[in-house]
Amino acid sequence: MPESGTTAKPQEIRALGGARALPPLLLVLYHYHEAHGYQNLRWFDVFVAKGYLWVEFFFALSGFILVHVYAARREFRYLDFLKARLARLYPLHLFTLLLMLAMVSFFRWLAARGHYVSIYDAPGYHPYTSFWSFIGNLLLVQAWHLFPKLSWNGVAWFVSVEWFLCLIFPLYLWIARQRLLAGLASILFGFLVLHLLIRPRIGLDITYDWGIARGVGDFAVGVGLAVLYREIRPHGDALPTAWLSLAQLFVFSAFFCAIYSTGWSHTVRDYWVLPPLFAIIPALAFDRGIVARLFQSAPLRLLGEWSFAIYMGQTTFLQLLRVAEQRLYPNPPPQWTHALHMIEPSVLLILCVIWGALLYYFVERPANAWIRKRWH
Repeated sequence: MPESGTTAKPQEIRALGGARALPPLLLVLYHYHEAHGYQNLRWFDVFVAKGYLWVEFFFALSGFILVHVYAARREFRYLDFLKARLARLYPLHLFTLLLMLAMVSFFRWLAARGHYVSIYDAPGYHPYTSFWSFIGNLLLVQAWHLFPKLSWNGVAWFVSVEWFLCLIFPLYLWIARQRLLAGLASILFGFLVLHLLIRPRIGLDITYDWGIARGVGDFAVGVGLAVLYREIRPHGDALPTAWLSLAQLFVFSAFFCAIYSTGWSHTVRDYWVLPPLFAIIPALAFDRGIVARLFQSAPLRLLGEWSFAIYMGQTTFLQLLRVAEQRLYPNPPPQWTHALHMIEPSVLLILCVIWGALLYYFVERPANAWIRKRWH
């Protein structure tokens, strides 16, 4: 709902709504294959292994969209903004956090009754589930360099960083209301931060420890791109659609070239994937062109609406899959091993999409509406 005393809400950029559809699906595949190994298919493995970089896209897209919505308003009410963002982010975070608490408690109880070790107590990766990390998750500070590991619903580190970015958004908004030079400086600052963060054997896969710095860099790029888009939009709107199509095809070609020419993921070479990845945002923002039309399609826009719920809900089935592998088929016959490695991610992806849709319709959307109605 627009704030009183403001200009009308900017027109929705439909192509960017559809562009949100694929990243959470790639992140689901990334999280599965990082834990289970890859498929020995280079065209698939290299693309999925760099799937973690789509978090960069989400942070930058968030900065771009928030500036697109709020920079044109004559009046910015900070508390109203925070309420709106909290209503958007917190219900799904709280639901998945409590669900994770229930899963940890239930499967530990089940393991105690069956005299075996729960997946939450077995050696290897499992989420950090201490009391204080639970409190940190409740307060949305779990990714503020307070805990030694990802905790509870691990993917929610993104929400913790996003909330921090919302808290400092007035600074970004001030930058966004300046001229083109400020936007270019914001982009340069963002790339500089990411360059300082990237490390060998890790790349930019930085979450619970320096995730805020990662988000600050990505968000700054998105803010700067929004300023750049605002300045060049009149010229872009005047361009023929064919030219915009060529620009979009060029950006996506550069993106795929960067993916496959920089080799395996989690190296400093991942940095060179970022320029074309970020360039996807302004390339689609004019909402015209052949690639923009693809992302405007109803299925992708619907998946885009579910994207946050798919992302937040994936841990449920990633953990249930670990339970199934431990208890239902702990030692599959050798002839089934390869088939299971193909079947599991496919089924996981389908279940995460269905679960994401349910979370969107029965948790995220109604809770958002309920909270905003009472905070109005």
